[in-house]
Amino acid sequence: MTLTTSYTHGTSDVALLDDTIGANLAATAARFPDSEALVEVATGRRWTYPQLHGWARTVAKGLMARGVTAGDRVGIWSPNCAEWMALQYATAMTGAVLVNLNPAYRTSELAYALRQSGVRLLVSATRIKTSDYRAMAEEVAAAGETPALSEMVWIGDQSWADLEAAGADIEDAALDARSAELSCDDPINIQYTSGTTGFPKGATLSHHNILNNGYFIGELLGYGPSDRICVPVPFYHCFGMVIGNLAATSHGSCIVVPAPLFDAGATLAAVEAERCTSLYGVPTMFIAELAHPSFADRDFSSLRTGVMAGSPCPVEVMKRVIAEMHMGEVAICYGMTETSPVSTQTRVDDDVERRTGTVGRVLPHLEVKVVDPATGRTVAPGTPGELCTRGYSVMLGYWDEPDKTAEAIDAARWMHTGDLAVMREDGYVNIVGRIKDLVIRGGENIYPREVEEFLYTHPDIEDVQVIGVPDERYGEELMAWVRLRPGSGGLDVAAVREFCDGRIARHKIPRYVHVVEEFPMTVTGKVRKVEMREISIGLLGLESAANLTTA
Repeated sequence: MTLTTSYTHGTSDVALLDDTIGANLAATAARFPDSEALVEVATGRRWTYPQLHGWARTVAKGLMARGVTAGDRVGIWSPNCAEWMALQYATAMTGAVLVNLNPAYRTSELAYALRQSGVRLLVSATRIKTSDYRAMAEEVAAAGETPALSEMVWIGDQSWADLEAAGADIEDAALDARSAELSCDDPINIQYTSGTTGFPKGATLSHHNILNNGYFIGELLGYGPSDRICVPVPFYHCFGMVIGNLAATSHGSCIVVPAPLFDAGATLAAVEAERCTSLYGVPTMFIAELAHPSFADRDFSSLRTGVMAGSPCPVEVMKRVIAEMHMGEVAICYGMTETSPVSTQTRVDDDVERRTGTVGRVLPHLEVKVVDPATGRTVAPGTPGELCTRGYSVMLGYWDEPDKTAEAIDAARWMHTGDLAVMREDGYVNIVGRIKDLVIRGGENIYPREVEEFLYTHPDIEDVQVIGVPDERYGEELMAWVRLRPGSGGLDVAAVREFCDGRIARHKIPRYVHVVEEFPMTVTGKVRKVEMREISIGLLGLESAANLTTA
């Protein structure tokens, strides 16, 4: 099929699921009574599907005993752990809305999310590394800024055991009756956007949104009860709880949690020890794994697939993952929290060019198009524009923010992603940048992603991010933040410009180069380019250019 406009839709003979998350887990437990469902490597704990289902029911009855009703908000503030997953399914069974709180939050951010969503009961880790979650949560509660918050439960503490025990007097029939009253279209999850600028917004998602998205991702990856999925990405984000947990539990696959927080060595060890067939990560995670000292000694022969997503996937990194990690069927997924999250995905039978150079094509039952940001008209194939998506995956809206919802979802229910994309004639999509990341140098539009992909081919560059910085003459200039490979001899502006000269257009060659050990990141692995730009203005003394008034 050759497209004449940048619009495509995913036809499918496989029907959408119309059950709730709790009902789906119950069905999986009945179908696969002997299959392992969850392995927590750090503690050695393991659950079969019937055991995981039973545990989630215990927690669900505990919530009911504490007075949690359908529609109440229950917060979870914790790194990855088995209790996180049990609560995810327990809230779904009771109709409570699970509010995912970023483990990197500090008191002001925590207070905002709890207040804005109206969390009634908070489940939290006590601490991780140097972060004292209990002290921060108690400080927020004592300040009186979260009037809806009436109870806090601490994972690994007696209060968690008390929550489980509280449901002993709740009859199974009472929980079943509660679950039977739920609709698959009910809101079940609030996920706050990463907040790279301004206050985060609470994307509100239904059973139907996230269960179907996880299910069809798993279908395209060929998941079944023999698959074991290593999930080092955070549960608090859609990558962990949808592409990870829900894709697994809707197919009877096993979730392997290598560590509470991402650790490259622990992830590689878990893949080998648990004979994982699938591995997830954002590009920075795969880059860290490929560079880890133990990489060459690990056995990856059990791997066949996985997902690289969360931020733009460098072509060179993808090629190495396929060639060196035995992940011949690895997929790139593209999406956003507001779309549950995945809209496009590469297929396991795609050729190497499609699987390394695009973010795939539209998922079943969804639509995508590329439009002119100024006019809203669908553009011709090969023409850059804003990517929009429509279908079952589009969120219900931003929690209690109808105006912001209307800014993102138009009257025809198209979600405007803010991403610049090109749709090819075969329907495959390339992401070329964010609309706000577009650099305009002397009237020339420059997409940082294009320059980054080129610089990834430099033998000394392990990772690179390209941003625009203010310039009095051209309006903006390009700056490359670079992480070097171990043992490289160093890199400066002259060396980078020499590498680029004659190979990319002159206006795309970075004027500035900044070598760093790491980039400012959100916890989900997204680079904070706004922060990089602010830092760069100070480093380069560009304050006067930044303060120029323009039309």
